[in-house]
Amino acid sequence: MKKAPFILLLILTFVAETLACLVMVTRIRDFKTDPVKVNECIHSVTDNFGDTSKYDRSLDYVVIDNDGKLLFKTRDGLSETVNEAIKTRGLILDLEVDGEIAGKFIIDYNMNDQIEGFKQNIIVGFLIIAALQVCIIIVWYIYLKKTLISPFTRLNDFAVRVAEGNLDLPLEMDKGHVFGAFTESFDLMRSELKKARLAEKKASDDKKEMVAKLSHDIKTPVASIKSTSEIGMELTKEARTKEMFGVINDKTDQIKALVDNLFTSSVQDITEIVVNPGTQPSDLINKLIKNSDYLNRAGDYTIPECNVYFDKLRLQQVFDNIFMNSYKYANTDIEVKTDINNDYLIIRITDKGPGVKDEEIPLLKEKYRRGTNTSDKDGAGLGLFLADYFMEKMDGKLALANADPGFEVSVYIRCV
Repeated sequence: MKKAPFILLLILTFVAETLACLVMVTRIRDFKTDPVKVNECIHSVTDNFGDTSKYDRSLDYVVIDNDGKLLFKTRDGLSETVNEAIKTRGLILDLEVDGEIAGKFIIDYNMNDQIEGFKQNIIVGFLIIAALQVCIIIVWYIYLKKTLISPFTRLNDFAVRVAEGNLDLPLEMDKGHVFGAFTESFDLMRSELKKARLAEKKASDDKKEMVAKLSHDIKTPVASIKSTSEIGMELTKEARTKEMFGVINDKTDQIKALVDNLFTSSVQDITEIVVNPGTQPSDLINKLIKNSDYLNRAGDYTIPECNVYFDKLRLQQVFDNIFMNSYKYANTDIEVKTDINNDYLIIRITDKGPGVKDEEIPLLKEKYRRGTNTSDKDGAGLGLFLADYFMEKMDGKLALANADPGFEVSVYIRCV
């Protein structure tokens, strides 16, 4: 992860805070007045008392007599009485002319205004620095979200799908973040798992084929044994011999039943999958569809607002299977239409592919059944079977039909 921009921003913020502190210190120094200049101004007044044209005007000050009458001021807005000067924390000095006190020399610091200005400068500086720090935090969060949080979320979603057995959706590789190398490794893992699954399916199919052949091969000699024993039972006259032929018949029936059970158990290996539906807002469906349509082939559509009854995990699998079939067998744009009819939210997903034969449509929801035009594509024939199974468990249904052109899958989700 690149830390340099963040560290540079922190350094710049520290420099800004240091400069602000220096400015504040400089402002504090302004509260003090140079005593040399004060003495020069006082001497210019005492030496030239009464002749204001010769007064030193390097400082702002006021001259009043012993009765408080204003004799001179360098500018308007200065404190003109002793009381005002005290309030503003001004400097009040006696004017001694020819050995007598002739009046007061008042330097108006206007301390209150300076303090208020200083406070405002502190507030403004604090707000600027705080805003800068907030901007840095926001930029850093966006950076973390882009390079760490979002990639990790995608990896987590991908891992969940792999754990669910969905090995068809690839993981987009992006080496521009910290998990870049992991995305490539994860997708390689998915590919290897998919190969292993196909190899496992092939081995399973080979096993089923072998069992079917063995059952047929075993049944043939067993049937011959049974028919021979039945003929022998009819021909023999001895009770003991009839009894032995009866035992042979029973054993052949037992062997036949065992072979039938073996064949059935190898072909009909149905496993119960847990589905836990509940009431959910329909706007969640939009995200599920977008998750499945990772190639963004679906056009614009709107999901009507309502409460529907479904299992989020299983409905995601339904859309995954539908979109993956469309990607694999049609490879065209996809149209999504929605409607509410007869207490169902209906989502119709249509591609522009060749479709399937009309007589094959009712068979596509059966286990291990695929269209005859898909022989050149890999697949297990379980996608629509599982989608239909999940929809039934969620009190919904799945409808298949050919479109003009293409193939349409309608997902019926019960409204509540």
